Amino acid sequence: MKSFEYGDREVGTYEVFASVANMVIGFGVLMLPRTIVETTRSVDGWISILIGGWVALMFTWIVAKLISRFPKRNLYDIASAVIGKPAAVLFTLLFAGYMLTFVAYETRGVASISRIYLFDRTPVEVICLVFLLVLIYGVAGPSVALFRLNTLFLPIVILLLFILFLMNISLFKFNNLMPFFVTDWRSVVVASKESAFSFIGFEILLFYNAVINQPKKVAKASMFGILIPLVLYVLTFIFTVGVFGLEVTGSMLYPTAELAKQVQVPGGFFERFESIFFSVWVLTLFNTASMAYDVALQALEAVFKKAKRITLAFWLGPLIFLVVMQPQNLIEIQQFGEWISYAGIGLGMILPTMLLLLSILRGVKGRA
Repeated sequence: MKSFEYGDREVGTYEVFASVANMVIGFGVLMLPRTIVETTRSVDGWISILIGGWVALMFTWIVAKLISRFPKRNLYDIASAVIGKPAAVLFTLLFAGYMLTFVAYETRGVASISRIYLFDRTPVEVICLVFLLVLIYGVAGPSVALFRLNTLFLPIVILLLFILFLMNISLFKFNNLMPFFVTDWRSVVVASKESAFSFIGFEILLFYNAVINQPKKVAKASMFGILIPLVLYVLTFIFTVGVFGLEVTGSMLYPTAELAKQVQVPGGFFERFESIFFSVWVLTLFNTASMAYDVALQALEAVFKKAKRITLAFWLGPLIFLVVMQPQNLIEIQQFGEWISYAGIGLGMILPTMLLLLSILRGVKGRA
């Protein structure tokens, strides 16, 4: 008898593709056009996005090659085999801390967006608390179920963004995109750093490797997963600048959100399209935050073998809430996000590169 396709606790290449794409498409896309325009001061920012995407593709390939050498092993197991258990414990705990702060940042992002566009009378603290409780409920179940949830959300997000672009075609002004190629290469490179931050998230494969049933095909699937946000980021940037112009885009808090507010459906069928946009986007942010929370729990479970998952989830909730409430204004929230991005570069890019090189030099491999 053939087993039910989703009845086991393993995932295939399509789930990897959807999960990497959905993890990367998060809070950053809402303000990416502003951060790019602030640096480049021209439409040439699309070049910076391409450079950031190329960097993300390169390190995604490195992560995929690393986990393919160690099938069914997580970061703790891989690091233990390559550099020893003491260092593996240290890096795994650092990775758990990084993922928990990532959860905190996404939670604050959800609260900020909801406070402005959905629940203007609800305190930020209440929104954060409710969102965290939902996250705890989400991570209480099996990791593979959470991973598969991306296959449901990703097509909805892509469809929603293309509807957003289609609805703004009448407002698009090609003159807003000119002149081309006027930014010096230094500004393009600096802006590419900001765009690279928006591609962080593929490092979750370091722990979800334990449930992937075709590790040899992970590289192709994960790199295609990065291409999806790359295309969406470039289109979002071009449409935002094309509709609002450079000066207005650079002065908006969330340019992509304002793009949704510009939508006017003939006949008044939808009075507020942005409400629909953000309702769907909150689902995306939930999936991103819940996977980060789940990876943090997996990391802690790898180090503390006797710890119970649900107990860790409940005890970490108040700690995350305290971190969420620390930034007091927009500037501090942006600085918080930048610190997390630097941590992501160190633990999601540099660390896997080091482990891959050392494993090749020492001839260390894992077995499925």
